Amino acid sequence: MTAESIQRGSFIVLDGVDGCGKTTQAERLVRRLRAEGTQEVLHLREPGGTALGEALRDLLLSRDHDPSPAVETLLFAASRRQMLDELVEPALSRGAWVVCERFHPSTFAYQAWAGDLDPASVMALLEGWAGTPRPELVCVLDVPVESAARRRGRPTDRIEDKGLIYQQHVAEGYRAFAERYHEAVLIDGSQSPDVVADAVWKEVTHRAR
Repeated sequence: MTAESIQRGSFIVLDGVDGCGKTTQAERLVRRLRAEGTQEVLHLREPGGTALGEALRDLLLSRDHDPSPAVETLLFAASRRQMLDELVEPALSRGAWVVCERFHPSTFAYQAWAGDLDPASVMALLEGWAGTPRPELVCVLDVPVESAARRRGRPTDRIEDKGLIYQQHVAEGYRAFAERYHEAVLIDGSQSPDVVADAVWKEVTHRAR
């Protein structure tokens, strides 16, 4: 089979506040895609996925450092570009599907919206440095931040330590992203995992299959 005859894969992102259920829904989506006959599905998380990305993840979430939102944005963009070059583009080119936890919406919500950076400037940087390949679908799981905090069930990291008011601003940022960008859809993540999974699958079948 020639490279020209291979159907390009699809790139799906699941995003939302910490504790919204991204990992649960990403795992469910991966299993469902495989059950439906998708030959290869790559499950990634951000920041991370690559050796460089994991090193930057440790740096960004560590309480040993307190970078400004602008510095965070640059580090997240670097991790994302590395992941796109090293993992996402090669996978899509060989026909694989990519399911990623977090992408541009996280930077928009945390660093721009809640970090008081200009959203347009942040998105211009991300689109310039890490604009392609672009996801066909971004599912933003919308959950009250109080519920999300109870769901986490693990120690917090440096960003999660910033408190409830900050997390509420983050949630507002995610909703704003979903309103502004055509590839994004807002899904009520407070429903049961089965109902949320069905809502995600409906969007996948409509937009990316």
